[in-house]
Amino acid sequence: MDLKILYDTIPPWDWPKDAAGMFQEIVDNHSADLSERLLAAEMAGNLVVFNDALAKTLLSVVGNNDEPIELRARAAISFGPALEHVDLYEFDDPDDIVLSEEIVREVQLSFKKFYYDDSFPKEVRRRILEAAVRAPQNWHSASVRDAFAGGDENWQCTALFCMQFIEGFDQQILEALESENPDIRYEALLAAGHWELTKAWPAIARLVADPDIDKTMLLAAIDAAANIGLPESITLLEKLLYSDDEDIVDAVQEALGMLEWDEFDNMIDEEDYR
Repeated sequence: MDLKILYDTIPPWDWPKDAAGMFQEIVDNHSADLSERLLAAEMAGNLVVFNDALAKTLLSVVGNNDEPIELRARAAISFGPALEHVDLYEFDDPDDIVLSEEIVREVQLSFKKFYYDDSFPKEVRRRILEAAVRAPQNWHSASVRDAFAGGDENWQCTALFCMQFIEGFDQQILEALESENPDIRYEALLAAGHWELTKAWPAIARLVADPDIDKTMLLAAIDAAANIGLPESITLLEKLLYSDDEDIVDAVQEALGMLEWDEFDNMIDEEDYR
């Protein structure tokens, strides 16, 4: 089956039984087009198919200096969902096991070694850290702190993404919310919302009220406002219910539900604001 068709038309839970083997074969096929190997590496990261054999293949790609940088980076980030799953469920229930303890340990040790190897390209090291922090370990906090403090904006984006998974970075998140770089500000919004950072509310309120804000940024600000959950957020969110954009209206409705303002749903008829 054509990989692109599988990606575009079939949900992961309906992928063929041999999908994992197919992805592994394509990732490992040096004569295949790079675009196909990248897509296979991305699809391999889905929990439906991820397993020890795929993990070994992807880890080999991450550590291979002869492989294209973008493929190594893509292979690294594909470990994220599995590592987060292991962190949440560990190995208690056989039905919930995605990777064996042996492979998880190998991946974590390899990621630490790779990350501290300066011969690895920056993009690969960034993606290694972004995947690794989804199952936090002792070395991650210092690495994230250094990545943010270094002044490189790409590294700061990585650090802020990682701050969604590691506590103790409130000040850095607040600082990043004032950044002129929209990518940094976006990642800071996600982190502030995740940790329900009340002190971030003034910055979030400004973004929600900004008529010229980018849609993606606005959706992140709406979500952060809902997670922080201050009563005054309702006033700003109410105005957005009249947006012509259905995605924004849907996001606001969901936010209001999270804030337990269910009576608001009955105040405005759907036809009035769509």
